[in-house]
Amino acid sequence: MDRLDAMTVFLAVVDDGSLSAASRKLAMPLATVSRKLAELEEHLGARLLNRTTRRMELTDAGRGYEQACRRILDEVASAEAVVAGEYDAPRGELAITAPIVFGRLHVLPAINDFLRANAEVDVRLALSDRVAHLLDEHVDVAVRIGVLPDSRLNAVPVGTLRSVVCASPAYLKAHGTPRTPADLERHRCITFDATTPTPWRFANAPAWTPTRPRLVVNTAESAIDAAIAGVGVTRVLSYQADAALRAKQLRRLLREWEPDVIPVNLVYDGQQRVTSKLRAFLDFAAPRLRASLAALRAE
Repeated sequence: MDRLDAMTVFLAVVDDGSLSAASRKLAMPLATVSRKLAELEEHLGARLLNRTTRRMELTDAGRGYEQACRRILDEVASAEAVVAGEYDAPRGELAITAPIVFGRLHVLPAINDFLRANAEVDVRLALSDRVAHLLDEHVDVAVRIGVLPDSRLNAVPVGTLRSVVCASPAYLKAHGTPRTPADLERHRCITFDATTPTPWRFANAPAWTPTRPRLVVNTAESAIDAAIAGVGVTRVLSYQADAALRAKQLRRLLREWEPDVIPVNLVYDGQQRVTSKLRAFLDFAAPRLRASLAALRAE
């Protein structure tokens, strides 16, 4: 039995939740996946997964073995990268994750330029508003918006954003312009997710939570489209409203009441040796992202 191969199969089953999903991911026959997992459990003398009708669940032994497998396979990959010269010249695949809209508008253009300048590097970009676990999900670098918690991650600051309140000129003409946060009580508001209303925070004023939003949506793009249509006042991040502000479809309100800026960072695992491809990307992308964020109209 090839133990490294068996570990790879085991982790694929854990990550994808079923034998059939792991089979598709590995491009391996389902019977082979099942056999390799059974051989591994027989070799260890322990059950690693409990099979249910819907999903595979880790046993206590499986949870401990999973972490060991990830560590071992990462060390093997690192050793192979050294031999292959990955630490000497930028080459290989670079896994990057970023928030969906920010990634499309700001990160992807930097990646496109980076790929043109580095012919031997490939990029796997995952756009998601979920915070990815870098080690578990094999991510080399992530774009994080917000204050970073204390962790073992290294951070490269690339700029700041603001939380901005805005509305269309037509709406403001019909309903008046709020001059203070308290004035929002008399306005129609567009918010995100009615199940847990998020307070609108302001500098030198109490946080305010819309008690009866005129419209509730689950994406910033929808909120901006509704605000442009004159439905009401909304609050989004500055990069999300930038195009509409430039086109004068929206006006930025309550500027003197805006809360502190929100940091944007490139983060990577500080416990791992930095590969040449990662260093090349950080050096290439960081100044471009700083320039891109500095150019935002709402900033």
